Amino acid sequence: MRGHEHSNNDLSGTVHGFVVQAGSVQGGIHVSGGAAREEVPPPWQLPPSVRITDRTHELRTLELHRCRATEDGHPTLAAVSGLGGVGKTAVALAWLHTLRAEFPGGQLYADLGAQAPDGPADPGEVVGRFLRALGVPAGQVPPVLGERVALYRSLTADRRLVVLLDDAATAAQVRPLLPAGRCVTAVTSRRRMPGLSLDGGHVLHLDPLSPEAAVELLDSTLADGRVAAQPEEARALVLLCAGLPLAVRIAGARLAARPRQGITAMVRALSEEHERLQALAIEGDHDVRAALDLSYQGLPPAAARLYRLLGLHPGREFGGAVARALLGEEAADALDALYDANLLVDVAEASGGERYRFHDLVRLHAAARAAQDESGEERTAALLRIGHHYLANARRAEEIVEPERASLERDFEPECVVEEDFAQRGAEAALDWLEGELPNLMAVVRIARPVGAPELAWQLTDALWPLFPRRKRYREWHEAHQEGLLAAEEAGNEEAVCRMLTSGALGKLASGAHAEGLEMFERAAASFLERGDALGHARTLNYRGLAHQRLGQPDRAAELFARAAGALPACGDLRAGALARFNLADVAFSQGRYEEAVVDAEAARLTLEAAGDPYNAARAAGLTGRACVGLGRLGHAEAELSAALSALRAQAAEFEAARVLGGLAQLSERRGQPHQARQFYREALSLYSSVGRSGSADAEETRARLAALEPAPPTPPDPEVPEPRPSGEAQGDAGE
Repeated sequence: MRGHEHSNNDLSGTVHGFVVQAGSVQGGIHVSGGAAREEVPPPWQLPPSVRITDRTHELRTLELHRCRATEDGHPTLAAVSGLGGVGKTAVALAWLHTLRAEFPGGQLYADLGAQAPDGPADPGEVVGRFLRALGVPAGQVPPVLGERVALYRSLTADRRLVVLLDDAATAAQVRPLLPAGRCVTAVTSRRRMPGLSLDGGHVLHLDPLSPEAAVELLDSTLADGRVAAQPEEARALVLLCAGLPLAVRIAGARLAARPRQGITAMVRALSEEHERLQALAIEGDHDVRAALDLSYQGLPPAAARLYRLLGLHPGREFGGAVARALLGEEAADALDALYDANLLVDVAEASGGERYRFHDLVRLHAAARAAQDESGEERTAALLRIGHHYLANARRAEEIVEPERASLERDFEPECVVEEDFAQRGAEAALDWLEGELPNLMAVVRIARPVGAPELAWQLTDALWPLFPRRKRYREWHEAHQEGLLAAEEAGNEEAVCRMLTSGALGKLASGAHAEGLEMFERAAASFLERGDALGHARTLNYRGLAHQRLGQPDRAAELFARAAGALPACGDLRAGALARFNLADVAFSQGRYEEAVVDAEAARLTLEAAGDPYNAARAAGLTGRACVGLGRLGHAEAELSAALSALRAQAAEFEAARVLGGLAQLSERRGQPHQARQFYREALSLYSSVGRSGSADAEETRARLAALEPAPPTPPDPEVPEPRPSGEAQGDAGE
């Protein structure tokens, strides 16, 4: 019996009418199928590709997915998602055009019009167009969607072709348009399209370009050497375009139309935020604002309103709690809609929790839509809801970190408050929240006066107090108190004025501006006296003592500390009195009066512990330990220093922990343990560096002590001196 020869029943090209396939034919066979139709050439509908920049990784990812699907015997489906103008269609076209030789059956293309004024394209109409492109006469296209889809899949089952479905609205719109067989389908959408993963698709999200790639794109658009001649200006320009390829191309096209114009002129044109979107347009052609309008118009009403309100948010990032403060129960679904539409970037991977930001140009668009669609009263109300939300949570953090502190009154609307998730995780989590949100908190401080809410500026500044000394945020410390002081003066609130002066002056002392700090303390003291505020005036005694101590006037400082240590308890503030006594101990320590330092520091520690102030109690214990080292009470010193170090580390008080490490190093020196001392000194220097205090007096002293402990380098042996030769003996050839 003769074996069967291998046969293949694939078809390439397009055939209409009957198809007869046979391995062998014997005898006469007649086939009658009506009049023969003219063979239709394969459709080649893809638009031409454009030059793309820095998308090698994305193209490689798409091709890898195709190879895997082919190996598994499945059709290839890939969705490219991203913000309008990010280059989704360009990437899809670049990929599909490389496949032409492998897919001779043709190319189908459809604009699905997700954002079209008359609504997205009807899948039935698109399938009908595809059938006609594949050679089905118009009169033979089935009228029903299901029959059209069945015929479409029959025609593509044995054909190798590629399909581009551009600007899709939903996965449901796409599914009827997916071919059968070993075809490749690419879908682009402003939405994320996770549903296509259920159909075996790979969803690729496209991000804006890096600054370097955006500069390369600008250079290729201009192609005239201006980028090479003005590299810094070119980088500034693409940063203003925020890496969006459409924006970079428009800026480049506008520059190309003015060959004598420098890049600096375009940078100036884009530098004004309220004019940037208008500048990123070419009349009658490409327009960044129009691209973003299309995404905005496709949003549900609640998501569109949240988009506008978040456009007013003064900081660049925000948590989900802010959205809930603005929109209430509808916020969760609205956030999902904004994220799915690629109008929000999820940054929670880096920061933890629920956190978002706008692309820079999207933020400008959202703010512009708010200005257009929300009244002035509604915009102000939204800003105040944002401000009250941050104020209420900052107050909660303040109460967790410093429950004993007497703070200024806090005024906020309770319905604007959504609690952030840190209260159950202790003081460190509260400080982390304050520090993580500091850009937003500072932005609220800055806008408070312009929106007619000066009290928000000083109340929020006051609530931020626990953060400033513990995390050494000097720049924000100064700016917040300067703005808070202006707001308090503008409102005529003298109590707030004095608080801003004293807290702000402490920031001046901490950063080395001692004379400025003293001037602010003295101004506050005069105000307290004028108002008859004995407690406030007593507190300024302590503060003024700190300023004189930093100015190198220890005797005057000790005098003021002693007065404060007596006056403050008499006014009912035992904690502040203990702090004054701690400062008195610090002066004694600096003058070598260690016994007095121990007495005052231990007394201060006991009161501070009773007052619930573990941070300053640990500082007092550390000072006691350092003084005991000076007295030679090494066992007591070790116990106090070890306890202080543990407590300060638990509170992330790195600067004070570094001072305690210096004490432990000196203790090790006294015990004849230089190796251990060097380790403590190095650890202390590392902490000083981590909080930006490498140039402080404490750090300089630590550095000097460490240098004194470092082993001296070995002395090199004296060079051998050759013995003199007898007179007249040759000394060698000068040429050797």
